[in-house]
Amino acid sequence: MSGGLYRSAHAASDGDPGPSDGAILISVDGSAPTAAGDEALPPEDVPPTGGGTEGGSTAGNSAIMAAGSLVSRIIGFVRNMLIGMTLGAGIGDAYTSAQFLPGQIYELLLGGILSSVLIPLLVRRRKADPDGGLLFTQRLLTFAVVTLGVATALVVTAAPVITAIQSGDGTTPAYRDLVTAFAWLILPIIFFTGLSAMISAVLNVRGHFAAPMWAPILNNLVVIATCGVFIVVFGTTKGLRPEDMTPGRIALIAGGTLLGMVAQALGLLPALRKVGFAWKWRWAPRSLGLGEVGRLAGWMLCYVGANQLAVFVVVRVLNSASGKNNASVLAFNNVYLLTMMAHGIIGVSVMTALLPKMSAAAAEGRYADVSADLSRGIRLTVTALAPIAVAYGVLGVPIAVTLFQGGAFTYEDAFATGTVLVVAAFAVIPLSVSYLCTYAFYSLQGNKTVALINVPVVLLRIAGYVVLAEVLSKSMAAAGMTAANAVSYLLSAIISLAVLRRRIGRLNLASVAGALLKVLLAAVVAGAAGLLVLHLLPGGDTPGRLTAALQVVVAGGTIMVVYLVTAALLRVREINQVVGMVRRKLGR
Repeated sequence: MSGGLYRSAHAASDGDPGPSDGAILISVDGSAPTAAGDEALPPEDVPPTGGGTEGGSTAGNSAIMAAGSLVSRIIGFVRNMLIGMTLGAGIGDAYTSAQFLPGQIYELLLGGILSSVLIPLLVRRRKADPDGGLLFTQRLLTFAVVTLGVATALVVTAAPVITAIQSGDGTTPAYRDLVTAFAWLILPIIFFTGLSAMISAVLNVRGHFAAPMWAPILNNLVVIATCGVFIVVFGTTKGLRPEDMTPGRIALIAGGTLLGMVAQALGLLPALRKVGFAWKWRWAPRSLGLGEVGRLAGWMLCYVGANQLAVFVVVRVLNSASGKNNASVLAFNNVYLLTMMAHGIIGVSVMTALLPKMSAAAAEGRYADVSADLSRGIRLTVTALAPIAVAYGVLGVPIAVTLFQGGAFTYEDAFATGTVLVVAAFAVIPLSVSYLCTYAFYSLQGNKTVALINVPVVLLRIAGYVVLAEVLSKSMAAAGMTAANAVSYLLSAIISLAVLRRRIGRLNLASVAGALLKVLLAAVVAGAAGLLVLHLLPGGDTPGRLTAALQVVVAGGTIMVVYLVTAALLRVREINQVVGMVRRKLGR
């Protein structure tokens, strides 16, 4: 399910929130948790160690994963564009709302626990057991299949109740019925998402990284093909109301979405055979040490649960704004994807490079080095993301029109999406900085601290959702929810930096502030240049698709060039490192 919202960092890969968007990587040292609240380092985005002979070199694995991530992001974005063009905003809102449900429930059942608790246990058993952890892994997979199967059956049975609560009071009965109809076929994704994640974990622990990174592409291709078949058979849903959606239309688009995740899970099975893992049915839950797992997972459940509550609230609020060319669930999700794409390309690259160094320094008590790495990471991240944030702020409407307009997704829908993207420009940098601070806590084995910071911040975010939903008009609801996100990310970063300063000492914030002022000045100059060029180009404030694409290319290129030149003149030292980092990322 590409493009879910607020998927916890523990279950995402490369910063992408959707359950099917990448592999789950193991921690650098594979160390086991020691006590509740002090879990092992998180596995996502950590350079692979090659846990087995199949793993190959770290550089080779990183190249495979970077290539898979880039291709998956591009194809996943095409998938979401086609969903919008096929279903339009109104029907697309109902589809997207139903699509969030399996991601939310998967996260509560397995997502954060898998990467922060179960994978370290798999690594430990692989090292300690005479059979390389084969028996333990077979038992764990058997237990997971049964648990996921039962949970999925219960959730599907309760689909009408769940969708009625999430749809909100402001929606029509026909809209709620459509969300429920989609959910009947989409909710079984929970089982196959969990199965795919567990198989990916087994492969990663055995040093195989290629299949988990490339399997989501198969998922996206199936959904893209489904959209193509839908258009050929039924045409687009432009102008259709929820009550006009026939069972055949619902079955095709929702069934194709489910089939995509089934294909992803089945596509991983040959890789299991390749690493020599034989999956036999072994039901022995008492041998798994579930009491230990439960103790270790407690804080992670708090972390994940708070995030999923936020998803529930924002979807409920935005469902009530669906229709009448308002930016709602589908538009909000598309903008969030753009935000996470910037974070994934830049922020995660910085985190991937710094986390092993910070972890090693923290283990040896070299907190000054942790502080230096963190401050360097913040400078690099902000320097790299600033021109992207400027582009989103200046070119929000042209970007949205270029990417999303077409088919059932009207110009008015795309224009409303662009307004949300302008607001999201202010969330890009706080998001990545807050994640970077979170990773600093991980290097210090401070998952408990992360949860204690995250829970109140998310509660404040939810309060922001509720207040802004009451204050703003429905046409501005998605922009308001995005603004609440930006404020919560900034608050999380500020609190995290204050706690980190008490934990590891000085953070060199004076040098960081000096660098950030230079970056801010370069961004202001670049933004002014972009606005000037935009004013001179055809299309004005309401560009058509061709003129919007021209504005994105010319004004966007101007923003990038002016930013780089200004930053160089201001002697922003990180600019050369940023250019090299992006070139390496794209080159791989």
